[in-house]
Amino acid sequence: MRNSARLLVIIFLVYACTAFAQDTGKKTYKASAEPDGLQRVNIVSGEYFFDPDHIIVKVGLPVELHIKKEAGITPHNIVINAPDAGIEVKEDLSTEPKIIKFTPKKTGKYPFYCDKKLLFFKSHRERGMEGIIEVIE
Repeated sequence: MRNSARLLVIIFLVYACTAFAQDTGKKTYKASAEPDGLQRVNIVSGEYFFDPDHIIVKVGLPVELHIKKEAGITPHNIVINAPDAGIEVKEDLSTEPKIIKFTPKKTGKYPFYCDKKLLFFKSHRERGMEGIIEVIE
């Protein structure tokens, strides 16, 4: 078997094994303003999940997402595409925390997700790696 074929078999086996390790429990976090005025949220991502996957923040107050991924070889990112609400993010994730800052300008529910995909497999979003940022008054 050639090296490229071996690599494809290994990648397939890794994805096949992790497909069943998905955590389907939904977790909500309601942020509150800290004394410095920031709403801070810690997020952990991993094999096709974000924890928490439902985040509630207040409109007009700055938000800091502290996000990292669990150890592993699968690459992940976070995408939030809500320019009308002042939230535009596309950031690759690593085991070192990244800080993403924005100030939501408009109430509503805005999806966040991982848009990574390998070959002919389902995208990470299709596997459940998505969530909602809910901006309230």
